[in-house]
Amino acid sequence: MRFGRNCSGRWILVAGMLAVIFLLTVTGCDQQRSSAARPGPDPGVSDHSLRIGASLALSGHAGYLGTQTLHGARAYIEYVNAAGGVHGRRIELVAYDDGYDPPRCMLNTQKLVVEDRVFSLFCYVGTPTTVKILPLVEEARVPLVGMFTGAHALREPLNHYLVNIRASYYQETRAAVQHMVEKLGVRRIGVFYQYDAYGFDGLRGTELALKAYGLAPVATGTYIRGTLNVEKGLARIMNSGARAVMMIGTYEPCAKFIRQARARGFRATFYNVSFVGADELARRTAEAGNGVIVTQVVPPPKAESGDARLWGIREYITLLQRYFPQDRPNFVSLEGYLNARVLVEGLKRAGRNLTREGFIRALETITNYDLGIDNNLSFSATDHQGLERVYITRIENGRSVLIQ
Repeated sequence: MRFGRNCSGRWILVAGMLAVIFLLTVTGCDQQRSSAARPGPDPGVSDHSLRIGASLALSGHAGYLGTQTLHGARAYIEYVNAAGGVHGRRIELVAYDDGYDPPRCMLNTQKLVVEDRVFSLFCYVGTPTTVKILPLVEEARVPLVGMFTGAHALREPLNHYLVNIRASYYQETRAAVQHMVEKLGVRRIGVFYQYDAYGFDGLRGTELALKAYGLAPVATGTYIRGTLNVEKGLARIMNSGARAVMMIGTYEPCAKFIRQARARGFRATFYNVSFVGADELARRTAEAGNGVIVTQVVPPPKAESGDARLWGIREYITLLQRYFPQDRPNFVSLEGYLNARVLVEGLKRAGRNLTREGFIRALETITNYDLGIDNNLSFSATDHQGLERVYITRIENGRSVLIQ
């Protein structure tokens, strides 16, 4: 039997995944048989170090998102390590580039779990990549903390091994639709989305939010992940007479959509969810970006903030400048930084005798925890999403201004 290149590639991936699951199962059985006689630490834990792992886009069309997430997280981890680590253990963060490609993310995760033997996975970026590895996470029983995605599938039903920190895309799209309808009086709304799990999630969230007002999208347009083919989607939405457009994509195609729309005289109000990368979107749209609205799950990282409640923002900016002086403060690295704050807090609460299950139970004890952003974080055994608030910002002259 002959297979095409794509088909054979899928079979190789499936075979590799089955082999890893088999190895994890055998290893787990061996560990269970020997645990009574020779108890030992969970993978990645030694007397002086703790190894965690990340797969995220460090190159390609989502490279800005992965790079900035990693920089924000590393800034806090390096600060903690410089102070002696957590219970005498330095945190070692092993990070691999997946280029926002699900098969690469799967291969990276297999390596992290089986070869690198990480204690926990951390700071994954993107819906299609993260959803792809869920069977492996569950089989290996490894915690995954602080994903840069608001995917509904990572929240419901509750997954014991997934710990989300940010608000969901359903919450972001609901806040955006509420703003369109109640603040701007707009009822003709189109949706432009990436044709994959990320885009479908945002589309579904928008449809649910519109349904609450007795509305539905007047038109939809799509593009394929990794491409800039936005023209057909733009034409469909323009022809519908939409007065606002909900956009669920990454910065490069969304920027192209907005620039072309403005050049053709399409004056709808454009809304984006946080995953777009607002700072990079503003840079790529230049003047055309003025007035674009972006929902966010963290407050604007303003250095000049005089609000005493936002001490966490000032701490983030200080540490980012110390460890990554070439970076400007931005929403994405701030989220990575907060992810690391929560990771470390869970490790502290788990104590010196660290296990994966003990770590998850420790995270579940975090209630009304002050991160210094005027938005306290809480988990429980039945709720693994820590933050709920959505911020609405508008791009003005290349900067994001909080409007709600």
